[in-house]
Amino acid sequence: MTEPNELTGEQTKAWILAFADRVIKDADELTELDRQAGDGDFGWNISSALKRARTNLEGESPAQVFQSVSDTFLASGGTSGPLFGLWFGRLGAGPSAPWAVSDLAKAFDTATGAVRRLGKAEVGHKTMVDAMVPATEALAATETHSWREALQEAARAARTGADSTSGMIAHRGRASYLGERAQQVLDPGALSIAWFFDAAEGA
Repeated sequence: MTEPNELTGEQTKAWILAFADRVIKDADELTELDRQAGDGDFGWNISSALKRARTNLEGESPAQVFQSVSDTFLASGGTSGPLFGLWFGRLGAGPSAPWAVSDLAKAFDTATGAVRRLGKAEVGHKTMVDAMVPATEALAATETHSWREALQEAARAARTGADSTSGMIAHRGRASYLGERAQQVLDPGALSIAWFFDAAEGA
């Protein structure tokens, strides 16, 4: 029997749907940020992927749901597709049962580590990693046994990390070629990760 403090597959689907709704609604904000520091296609790419994911969610466990999202992103274009695909894919390698907080912490640690290695990105490089790492660290450090409370802590950490990218000089991606010209631009990848963790509130 599922414990109240364990994240279920159905709750994970609700989380993804809430994330998709937020991204689709505010895709223009992501596009504008990327236009100032990149190719200008980030909002379109991620919203298109999530539109497809929204109609193809399946799975009985969080891992299975995340794997279905991974498959959608891996079929997407741009730099974001493979990175999000990898991230969700590593989450999809988690336990095939409802997740306790410890399962969340371990799964996100594995997934974030994979993105860091593939993108050769670290905190301070002005990428999605600037939000992923603080959120992952918050999950590892939390003392709560409630997945909702743990993800609220992760969301706050992710948002702080995303906000910190305004003022950074990029070390990865097209923004790295712009130097100080893109320094004050919030990284759209980091912002989207903050939105992802925020969306857990609606699960």
